Amino acid sequence: MKSTFRAILFDLDGTLADTLADLANASNWMLEQLGCPTHPMAAYRHMVGDGARNLCIRALPADRQHLLDEAIRVFRQRYGEHCFDLTAPYPGVADLAAQLHADGYKLAVLSNKPDDFTKKTVAYYFKPSPFDLVRGQLPGGPLKPDPATALSVAAELGEPPAQWLYLGDTNTDMRTACGAGMFPVGVLWGFRDREELVASGARELIATPEDLWRLLR
Repeated sequence: MKSTFRAILFDLDGTLADTLADLANASNWMLEQLGCPTHPMAAYRHMVGDGARNLCIRALPADRQHLLDEAIRVFRQRYGEHCFDLTAPYPGVADLAAQLHADGYKLAVLSNKPDDFTKKTVAYYFKPSPFDLVRGQLPGGPLKPDPATALSVAAELGEPPAQWLYLGDTNTDMRTACGAGMFPVGVLWGFRDREELVASGARELIATPEDLWRLLR
């Protein structure tokens, strides 16, 4: 029997696709160009997820924050040229999304990645796209965990927030879902751990894409 949920909102980085290596490599390349020390890849698990600006703030040393605007420019250029080097969808995610679409769920992607990068990444890895709407950060628009964009996505697709299940891998995602009145589900294959997801409001946790069916049926 189909669940009461009629729509599913996916985060991108750490939920649909493992983008960590490409984000870390572009960040470290930026730091090298600016004469700053680099970070191990594992450190980027706690730097990414809140947009390019916040990533650069976290990556730059405290005494180099005056280089922020240049850091963002260099990072975006490098990432734009190398965002598909090592990135890949998580196993089973593409099949899950395709089946959900075939079953009649409305599907959307919401990322703090700039809107052009978000659309570019989804279009590259999900063919044909099962998503009814793909949205990244728009210029001047709010970042998650502000729920405004999630609410805008729900309104645009014509489903009230209570009918949405929200899948994400960070506290930012869980806080967004809670703020928007959606059902927050934390994925354990992403960038953060179980404790963070539970502490930030996850109502359910899933270890594999197939586990989502347990919640939907």
